[in-house]
Amino acid sequence: MAIYIALLRGINVGGKNIIKMAELRKTLEQIGLLRVQTYIQSGNVLFEADADEESLRKRIESEIDSVFHISLAVILRTAEELNLTAANCPYTADEISEAESMSDAESLYVAFLPKEPSKESLARLEVFQTENDQLRAKGRELYLLYRHSVLKSKLANNLPKLDVPATVRNWKTLSKLVALANEMAASSQR
Repeated sequence: MAIYIALLRGINVGGKNIIKMAELRKTLEQIGLLRVQTYIQSGNVLFEADADEESLRKRIESEIDSVFHISLAVILRTAEELNLTAANCPYTADEISEAESMSDAESLYVAFLPKEPSKESLARLEVFQTENDQLRAKGRELYLLYRHSVLKSKLANNLPKLDVPATVRNWKTLSKLVALANEMAASSQR
């Protein structure tokens, strides 16, 4: 059994694609996922399953489409992969602290992708980097550091230029998901 984190793209944003977390948990339990729990309303689901990433992703996307009539991308990571994402942040503590001192909102984000983006699509996105908006790609993740508002960032607004879907989480959410996944792992070893 592996612990997975499903990151749903584009639900409960701006009054669109509304899914209640209790209904989502019930739906995912009905397709055989175990110990399903959600974190906040933006589509973060932790569960256990004994299946590979691709088949799980397809089952979850299909079931959400069938039950909620919402077609969306689901990005999956194992607990181990999520821990590595957090541990491998390419920005220094000083860079993050500086960015946070210049912003009145979150500064550090991670865009999760189902697969590595092509070099061409990454290059299309990199042209939107500035001194204030930076990105560093590491495999299936893009680490994004904003020194001002993410809402006004050309880099953030151009993430759709990638050739793969992306779903973005701020560092606080990522850290909480890592903690929840680690708690889940520890409780299954008891």
